[in-house]
Amino acid sequence: QVQLVESGGGLVQPGGSLRLSCTVSGTAFSIYTMGWYRQAPGKERELVAWISSSSTNINYADSVKGRFTISRDNSKSTVYLQMNSLKPEDTAVYYCNRPVVEAPWGQGTQVTVSS
Repeated sequence: QVQLVESGGGLVQPGGSLRLSCTVSGTAFSIYTMGWYRQAPGKERELVAWISSSSTNINYADSVKGRFTISRDNSKSTVYLQMNSLKPEDTAVYYCNRPVVEAPWGQGTQVTVSS
C-alpha cells in the first residue's frame, strides 16, 4: 500500500519561507515522477511543481515559478518543496503525489500565509 506523508507546513508572514517534505513508502519511489499539488478553500486541486525520477526534468506552474523549488532524495524516498517569497494566495493544503500513476492521497500539510 502506497503511503504519502506530507509535513512542514505552518503559518508564515508574507515574504517568508517554508520547506515542505513528503515521504513515500510502499512503492519504488525512485522510478516515478513526483509532484506537489495544492488546494485552496473553494478551489480545485492544482499541480504546482513536478520533478522526474532522476531530477533531470523539473517544471513549475506559472504562479510559483521563480519562488518555489522542488527537489528529491531518492535514497530517502522523499520529495521537497522549498517555498520562498510566500504570498497570501499561496495559502492552501499542499499534497504530494505521482502525476502519472496517482497514489492514494495523503492528509496534506496546511500552509497559511498571513500577517
